[in-house]
Amino acid sequence: MAACRRSSFERRRLHIGHFNRETGATLSRIVSPQRLTHHRGAWYLDAWCHLRDALRRFAVDAMTTVEALPEPAVDIDPASLDAHLDSGYGIFSGPAGQYARLRFTPQRAQWVSREIWHPRQHGEWDEAGRYLLTVPYADDRELVMDILKHGAEVEVLEPQTLRRRVRAAIADMAALYRD
Repeated sequence: MAACRRSSFERRRLHIGHFNRETGATLSRIVSPQRLTHHRGAWYLDAWCHLRDALRRFAVDAMTTVEALPEPAVDIDPASLDAHLDSGYGIFSGPAGQYARLRFTPQRAQWVSREIWHPRQHGEWDEAGRYLLTVPYADDRELVMDILKHGAEVEVLEPQTLRRRVRAAIADMAALYRD
């Protein structure tokens, strides 16, 4: 964490080993740190990845090695960082290209209607006292987790791809509890 902070401040590149939790592989990367982001109790390094030639977000706790390099970091305009890394729901980066439309029961709506899921969310009440929440997203992984924590108190109305992903996750969960 200290090397990430120092390199961000000094505008120097980093050589990192980054463990991918989904694939189990560790990739060696050269990155130009832009900023550190704190999300749900964890730290992330927002950086220009020279391997992928694109902006990426790296979990600091998944870094297996961190080495400061003498080369200057590539500077990315803060507005471009925000547009790419923060336009969608949750920590997963990428420009938001889809909108999730969720319908919460009147009981759950009492809590959810007061929550901020995303700065560009839109909420409204229907005639039955249910809360309709629309949030932009780029990657549905964290969104699916947050939908599932509300159980039968929420329904995904749109898009159908997200609805199918949640349905599949529910079926997988149900299979675990079959006797």
